[in-house]
Amino acid sequence: MNFAQISSTLNTALWDTSLATLPRWQAWIIQMLRILIATGRDIAEGMLTLRAMGLVYTTLLSLVPLLAVSFSVLKGFGVHNQVEPMLLSVLDPLGDKGVELTGKIIGFVDNVNVRVLGGLSLVFLFYTVISLMTKIEQSLNSTWRIRGGRNFIQRITEYLSVVMIGPILIFTGVGLTASISTSAVGNALASMEGFGILVYYAGKLASFFLIVGALTFIYVLVPNTRVKLMSAFTGAVVAALLWKLNGKLFALFVAGSTNYSAIYSSFAVVIIFMIWLYLSWLILLIGASVSFYKQNPERTSSRQQVLRLSTRLREKIGLLVMLRIGQSFHYDGEKLTRQSLAKTLDIATEALSLVLQPLEERGLVTLSYDKRPVYLPAKSLEHIRIRDIWDAVRSAEESSYLNPGTVTSDQAVDALLNDINESIYHTVDTKTLLDLVEHSASEQQQSAA
Repeated sequence: MNFAQISSTLNTALWDTSLATLPRWQAWIIQMLRILIATGRDIAEGMLTLRAMGLVYTTLLSLVPLLAVSFSVLKGFGVHNQVEPMLLSVLDPLGDKGVELTGKIIGFVDNVNVRVLGGLSLVFLFYTVISLMTKIEQSLNSTWRIRGGRNFIQRITEYLSVVMIGPILIFTGVGLTASISTSAVGNALASMEGFGILVYYAGKLASFFLIVGALTFIYVLVPNTRVKLMSAFTGAVVAALLWKLNGKLFALFVAGSTNYSAIYSSFAVVIIFMIWLYLSWLILLIGASVSFYKQNPERTSSRQQVLRLSTRLREKIGLLVMLRIGQSFHYDGEKLTRQSLAKTLDIATEALSLVLQPLEERGLVTLSYDKRPVYLPAKSLEHIRIRDIWDAVRSAEESSYLNPGTVTSDQAVDALLNDINESIYHTVDTKTLLDLVEHSASEQQQSAA
């Protein structure tokens, strides 16, 4: 058996085997292999690394303002002195350079006095913080194949709540772990023969699960879609393991990076810090990719990666989407989220997003400001014409420099297309979404009779 035959056999066993026919443990192993291969494919395609690089740039601009805001919040609770130990812990793999960098960052933060900042400076401070959060959301949305982000009001309220509450939760967790290890009970257990090693590893496990908890929180909260807790937890465990492994390997890299110091002198610490940031963001995005494939196992196959919709499929999905939203609004039924719409139509969320975006851009549907946004008609149903829905989905992804009007054409072709369009418009004539909703209800009544 040659290599090609072996590869074909393995591919068949991995991708064409129905998990439902296998014992649970075998199905779990194959599913995890599929997820890891799909995640590796994402890394090889380069988009994860590209987004990680973009986050490094944004982080360098936003790090000091973010810490300044967090510092101000923590100061109100009297625990602001814990910022430096936390940074030292995070940058521990950088060794002596981590200590040097922490001192410089804390020095910058100390120079930012929020109380004496002018109005414009304060706005810029919060803008840089929100821009970092927006960049993180966009990166995770891309991983989840979500095109639309949160609206401005949601970004302001949710991002600021994370910035304000996040530091408190982090330092509460860190403080709780530290207090357990330094308490009288902890010291007594550590001094007992056989228990010292248990206390040591318990501290390591607590640190690990704090990272898992923080990453799970990010994977659930930040993407503009509903992420199942188990999917987020799976991605968080993988990312936390990579984080720990990266810390060990990076410490070895820093220990042997004397050439960087010789070449770049004092600037070497910045170079090493940027590499560390890049790897950290890449690990975060890898975990998000694992979460996505855990929740959407049908997307692990390479055959499912490229999603294209034909024009007639866009037209049908567009009309069905508007019909379902119109029915929900007109009959005061269950309000529809992106996920419930996708489930109702039995299509992938990514495919639905390709149709929803032009409908939103044309002002035909809108998202509510609820915690779980639902889709609503942007106008009353009698003012939404069927031809407007048709035009919106047919002209999706056209631009001012590439559309039917910019293509060198022929009079015969233009005349034929014009006749086709006029025929379509004549068919729908003055029909509105309200007419479609009422006609659908009438058809259902006749079918039931």
